[in-house]
Amino acid sequence: MATRDEPLGVVFPEVDGRRSTSATGRAVVAEALRRVDPVGAAAAKRETNWRSGYLTHFRRLVEAGLARPEDAVAIADAGLAAVHARMRWRDPDGAECGLDAALGGVVGSPADSLATESLGGAGEPDTALTVPYRGSRLAGDDLRRRLDAWVADGVVEPSLRDAVGAVIDNPDWLRLEGRTVVVLGAAAEMGPLRSLLRWGATVAAVDLPRPELWTRLLDDTAGFAGRLLVPASPGSSPLAERAGVDLVHDLPTATGWVCGLPGSLVVGNYVYADGAMNVRVSTAVDAMTRIVRLARPDSALSFLATPTDVFAVPGEAVDASTRSYAERRTSKMLRGPLRTLSGGRLLRRNYRPGEDPGINDSVVLQQGPNYLLAKRIQRWRATSARAQGATVSFKIAPPTRTRSVVKNRALAAAYAGAHRFGVEVFEPGTANTLMAALLVHDLVAGSPAHEHPWQDEAYAAAHGGLWRAAYDPRSALGLAALLGAASARP
Repeated sequence: MATRDEPLGVVFPEVDGRRSTSATGRAVVAEALRRVDPVGAAAAKRETNWRSGYLTHFRRLVEAGLARPEDAVAIADAGLAAVHARMRWRDPDGAECGLDAALGGVVGSPADSLATESLGGAGEPDTALTVPYRGSRLAGDDLRRRLDAWVADGVVEPSLRDAVGAVIDNPDWLRLEGRTVVVLGAAAEMGPLRSLLRWGATVAAVDLPRPELWTRLLDDTAGFAGRLLVPASPGSSPLAERAGVDLVHDLPTATGWVCGLPGSLVVGNYVYADGAMNVRVSTAVDAMTRIVRLARPDSALSFLATPTDVFAVPGEAVDASTRSYAERRTSKMLRGPLRTLSGGRLLRRNYRPGEDPGINDSVVLQQGPNYLLAKRIQRWRATSARAQGATVSFKIAPPTRTRSVVKNRALAAAYAGAHRFGVEVFEPGTANTLMAALLVHDLVAGSPAHEHPWQDEAYAAAHGGLWRAAYDPRSALGLAALLGAASARP
């Protein structure tokens, strides 16, 4: 029997007698690079201080895949294989096995410990796309003008305006008839659950079995037009006390429940946790995704990417940044002295002029290597599944004032001062509604096929201005934090 202090469920492997997140992350990145970039793989393997030196190697994961589309897919496939080969399943008795072995009997077997509670469906659905923005709710021409302004300000890519415009023109798409959207991380601020239910869609909500979480979620969605499917322990006690399932610790049960849901499935990954748990829960979701795709091959996938990562960006974005760097009169007087005093660390230009694609590195170092690995697992799955012909909605969400961000004082201050450097930080309601509209577009109209996976990632990106800003984001982050410290909201 395992002791109370030992982790259970999806766990990191033991390396030299301890469960090292750094050793695992380093090995996964090295294995992802090994075939396409053996020099980069060797450098990652030799990295002695992973917690501070990880960024170079995550950037290389992007750069190494740019030469050919098949290289990007090979990196994604190798990275996923490395994750699943290393991460383990540990049962309450302390026995360990691979994730595939833990989930081997799930398909076709009912999740007897979970019932499905069906709620809602009686309200009137919204018949038009509306997006909350600064105290108003924008629709129709007002929403189109806001989309135009975001494009003009470099806050979103022009393809986002086109995709959301198509949803405005086709409000009947919003109901997603015949589909069941599985929202993993149902209570997440960036998730689409509330928007989809307002629009009349069928949503299967998966989150931790915490009564306070479910009380709030059920109260917030009562009376919506959509149908809400909830995993719950059988019984007669209030639903909030029985609802939920823990993906990390009850993964086989959760996977069996998802596999048995009605309709054409959309598996949406909106999970988040702090630190090493973020990798564990992202791995759990990816293991579930593999099984669901085997059992239900027509299943679609949905992901939200963080803008604070490394991405290849279109030459058009590089040119816009270059123009901005040349035209920022106010900072021209300051950036020379600041760069001299900082040894070149402050107010660096975002790209070398003419790069196509450029590499945007907006990683916030305080978020750490576990955060980046968790998000990279999701990117790899999107790339791999799309290459296999799956319908995939992968969208870069804008910088947003979510609770998980603003609880970090440094990030909250940087976000408060970001507008001074051409970056717009969104409120959660605006961001999650916009992202839900893009999900609807991709599921109904389809995300356009591109030649290279980096272009799939860049399509309809809402980066908040990070891609088109004059300055390398990290070189302006400290100044943004100083300028925003006084106005940062607690």
